[in-house]
Amino acid sequence: MNKNAAPEDVESGEHERTGTVWTATAHIVTAVIGSGVLALAWSVAQLGWVAGPLALAGFACVTYYTSTLLANAYRAPHPVTGTRNRTYMDAVRSYLSPREVFMCGIAQYVNLWGTMVGYTITATISMVAIRRSDCIHRNGAGAAARCDNTSATVLMLAFSIVQVVLSQFPGLEHITWLSVVAAVMSFAYSFIGLGLSVAEWVSHGGHLSGRIQGATAASSSKKLWNVLLALGNIAFAYTFAEVLIEIQDTLKPSPPENKTMKKAAMYGIGATTIFYISVGCAGYAAFGSDAPGNILTVSGMGPFWLVDIANMCLILHLIGAYQVYAQPIFATMERWISSRWPEAKFINSAYTVNVPLIQRGSVTVAPYKLVLRTVVVIATTVVAMMIPFFNAVLGLLGAFSFWPLTVYFPISMHIAQEKITRGGRWYLLQGLSMVCLMISVAVGIGSVTDIVDSLKVATPFKTVS
Repeated sequence: MNKNAAPEDVESGEHERTGTVWTATAHIVTAVIGSGVLALAWSVAQLGWVAGPLALAGFACVTYYTSTLLANAYRAPHPVTGTRNRTYMDAVRSYLSPREVFMCGIAQYVNLWGTMVGYTITATISMVAIRRSDCIHRNGAGAAARCDNTSATVLMLAFSIVQVVLSQFPGLEHITWLSVVAAVMSFAYSFIGLGLSVAEWVSHGGHLSGRIQGATAASSSKKLWNVLLALGNIAFAYTFAEVLIEIQDTLKPSPPENKTMKKAAMYGIGATTIFYISVGCAGYAAFGSDAPGNILTVSGMGPFWLVDIANMCLILHLIGAYQVYAQPIFATMERWISSRWPEAKFINSAYTVNVPLIQRGSVTVAPYKLVLRTVVVIATTVVAMMIPFFNAVLGLLGAFSFWPLTVYFPISMHIAQEKITRGGRWYLLQGLSMVCLMISVAVGIGSVTDIVDSLKVATPFKTVS
């Protein structure tokens, strides 16, 4: 028996929790630093030199504060001695009304699945960029038009096949190694992207490009949509609240999980914020108002092999990050199916398979889980092929997830847990929630408008960065 297993875990037959502040930090960095970092130069360009960095710092502060509130909701009614809540929805169920539980379920799982769609699109864009770069390097700049014909569909299917395989691991505690590798990869391509941007800036004489008020647009309405889309991209870049409880559920019980999780959130969000401000500002300094939507898809920026390495690191990171968002979906669907058909032979059958790269050396594979998880990955891939718009999808996901999951539910559970009555503190918390709601609604309108406009001129099943 593992010495870190709590008595309640042994009695209930739950998995042994052996996570530490460092494994939790790795999971957070893997979940937070993803495709959003690639759009930060463009986002800062839309907001300008003042509003851009302030927006990055502001979203980081809000995310960290509400993460500490959510960490306390892992147990109920007391944050240290209460009963565990294994999922975000369980936490909401412990503190709030059934109506809010239903709202939480929709918000959380639509966003988890939407993030999987966004990561599939982003990984495909990077694979296309690698193929295009190598093609031009082999055949010369004159072959650029022919090199643009790389099949994104085939590459997206290749990424999805990898996810089908990885999805057969039972849960996050079995693939901590993948999160650690993915976290290292996220730092690698962030450093490379930052370095390439700085080199591009220096090559222009070190003069700051851009304007205080941000990039211009064809019309005032287009400028507004771009600003809102930029805010959505930044909100999405900090999203991880929907998997915080699941990450916290991997932690050993001593020291108390909420204290460990708060430290992990501080380390993870702090590290990513430094990267975000550096990458966003360096990209804007280098490219000014022409900053690209995806910093790693710029033609001719830096040595082609270095850009390829950065894109490869990004792909490896997204392979791991995809699983951080997919595993909670799988777990919830499987629990529901098991409770719905508890006696079904197909559902209860399972086989043990030896796997070398995991701590326990083997995993249990259930045929129905194999089918279910494969179907989820396939459905995700099909949607990614139909709506392959990088910035617009990120903005919409940021708008949809930021207020309900990052702000509203953590604040509401904190008020219920601490029994905060109407007064100064209550009004401050509700005021923060209301401001974030207005931002989310505005960003959602801007993102939907951009997607509708893009669908008029773009071709589905062809990625657009």
